[in-house]
Amino acid sequence: MPDPLAVPGVLRRRGFLAGALGVGAGAALTACTSNEAPSSTTSAPAAAAGGDNAAPGRPVTIGFSAPAADHGWIAAIANNAQAQAKAYSDVTFEAVNPTNDITQQIAAVQTLINRDVDALVILPNDGSQLTSVGRAAMQAGIPVVNLDRIFDSPLAYRTWIGGDNYGMGVSAGKYVGERLRAAGVANPVIGEIAGIDNLPLTQARSQGFADALGAYGFRVGPRQAADFTAQGGQRVTANLLQAAPRLDAVWNHDDDQGIGVLAAINQAGRNEFFMVGGAGSANAMRDIQADKTVLKATVTYSPSMASSAVALARLVAQGRGMGDLAEQEVPASITLASATITRENVGNYLPLGFES
Repeated sequence: MPDPLAVPGVLRRRGFLAGALGVGAGAALTACTSNEAPSSTTSAPAAAAGGDNAAPGRPVTIGFSAPAADHGWIAAIANNAQAQAKAYSDVTFEAVNPTNDITQQIAAVQTLINRDVDALVILPNDGSQLTSVGRAAMQAGIPVVNLDRIFDSPLAYRTWIGGDNYGMGVSAGKYVGERLRAAGVANPVIGEIAGIDNLPLTQARSQGFADALGAYGFRVGPRQAADFTAQGGQRVTANLLQAAPRLDAVWNHDDDQGIGVLAAINQAGRNEFFMVGGAGSANAMRDIQADKTVLKATVTYSPSMASSAVALARLVAQGRGMGDLAEQEVPASITLASATITRENVGNYLPLGFES
């Protein structure tokens, strides 16, 4: 799923974008890194721009390219971007057909460059392989907002905005550590169900989890890597449960994948442990709210970042900065924070959840 290794040291926002980017962006940036509003099949709630940025500016055309919506999180990305663009009377939104084929995505973005759009928002299938087309756009004078999966070179984008993969792991690890410490569990067995292991984002999530647990004197126990699908989650979880007759806690990296993870847990009749999810899907939040499964929390990774990306692209194309900041220009990079959703606060986050 989703996303690259977060850029270290970039802005850690909580609230400062709300006035500049609007309600949709503000929800993502102040409330969580949770996700889209309604579902992956309906339009996301649009942002009403705030501050000086509310006033219409020069009409601009924003091109948009993302992978195929074969995953709830990706579907929410596309919905949020389109809904955000509709909130602005001065924006024309041109989205090319989503695709998981690298060559086709490069060709589609090149089409937008040839149309001389005013700005581009690109969530690449692979940041490395699309770096060249990002550079081509920038060289043509078209600013690129690189969404989440980062290009190899800063020359390929004007602004990067994305989630904090390492921070997701830290949030999950802190929740697990605090809960186990409060329960007085000594030498806990902590499982981890990762995403695709060769992706930097998965590696960053796992590192953050291990580092956070280390602060409590705990370590990761049995670990399996899946593939961000429900089928993969179910398969590897079944294997993990067979190999671990006792567990005290489990972190699953991805809530779409978590559908299969929970299915395997239910099939095995295991309930001696608690689980933390990842991303912030609506169905995961409903499970947390009902409190009838082992899933007790999820850490957020927001596809509402796409709303913010469109808002940023508009400002950059119009030569404007962000209303609540002293600087005249939009920042070069923005990293979203990862919040922890529990039964106590799930009501605040549920409207932002995406459907798996």
